[in-house]
Amino acid sequence: MGIALMPQAVSNGDRGAAFDSLLDAVRAQRDQFSRDQQISAEVVDLIRKAGFYRAMVAKRFGGDESSPMEFLRMVERLSEVDGSAGWVASFGFSAIYLSALPVPTLETIYANGPDVIFAGGIYPPQKAVPVEGGLEVSGRWSWGSGSTGADLIGVGIKVEGADSGGLPLIAVMPASKVRIDRNWDVIGLKGTGSHDMVVDKVVVPKDWTFIRGGKSSLDQPLYQYPTMPLAAQVLAVVALGAARGAIEVLAELAGGRSSITGAANLADRPYLQTDIAKAEALLRSARAFFYAATEEAYATLVAGDELSVHQRTLLRLASTNAARAGADVTMAVYRLSGTTGIATDHMIARHMQDAMVVPQHAFLADGTWQNAGRVLLGMDSPPGFP
Repeated sequence: MGIALMPQAVSNGDRGAAFDSLLDAVRAQRDQFSRDQQISAEVVDLIRKAGFYRAMVAKRFGGDESSPMEFLRMVERLSEVDGSAGWVASFGFSAIYLSALPVPTLETIYANGPDVIFAGGIYPPQKAVPVEGGLEVSGRWSWGSGSTGADLIGVGIKVEGADSGGLPLIAVMPASKVRIDRNWDVIGLKGTGSHDMVVDKVVVPKDWTFIRGGKSSLDQPLYQYPTMPLAAQVLAVVALGAARGAIEVLAELAGGRSSITGAANLADRPYLQTDIAKAEALLRSARAFFYAATEEAYATLVAGDELSVHQRTLLRLASTNAARAGADVTMAVYRLSGTTGIATDHMIARHMQDAMVVPQHAFLADGTWQNAGRVLLGMDSPPGFP
């Protein structure tokens, strides 16, 4: 399939300075993200320069081949400043998804460098019809986070007679082939640009399709890391970042704010002292479980062993727990902030709204608790879990 990706100009220079520039730009523009319902082209470029899109690309294609822990900490740090920017940057993990494509296809994708931006929408899968040259794809897909700044877009398809083991098939095409229907209007993560994507009779060669969660074409330990648990992790960590950001804002606010009624400063109030300590403990506990499960799983793969079902389940469970804990912490901070936090553009309100959206995602919703429990009890689980 002919594809013309934009030339990449990211070097292996000072990533720290690039990351700092990204954080500064996000702080300056985050109010605009909500109004525009997407992050700016400038910030997308800065996310690219900070290394999010090359982080999990194989070294053979010029990428960093970073560990899952390294990438997750990058997303978490960005999410402390703005959840929408962290959410969009998190899709740098899609290099793991894409590694299920044939190697020649990957060579084409990364021919101009590793900093390729992928976005996509899976549901509802649309029927794809075999034609000369591949599969003809048409339809509409929702939840296209980051699609307005993508180079490549993947959409969920179903092909009669195809055996995908109950997992979705993804067709990958240049973003120029996709029309973005700007209909994202939500209470949190407003800047993710998760608009609908519309495709009309685009022919996608079969070697540009893959099974989401299917076996990777690459054999390094990173590409043996389970795709579906990682897909949940990169979203859950946004809630951890938002919760940390909310606590930091409250701590700064409480130290210098007196009540309009003449009551003690917020920081001097026993209930606030107690509840912010509880919020800190909850966040740190969820975060510790989250990264401990990740490190154990990756160490197992680096040692050349396969992950057990139990280990994979812990990755999903830790993600669901992190998403819920992040939402609970931000809600607690919002409550402690009093009338200050109710302002639409206040960062405590924004962190709370962003974090509350995260556990609404299907990968992190309440049903995943039950699925994890079934596996831990030795029972079967639905396809794709863990």
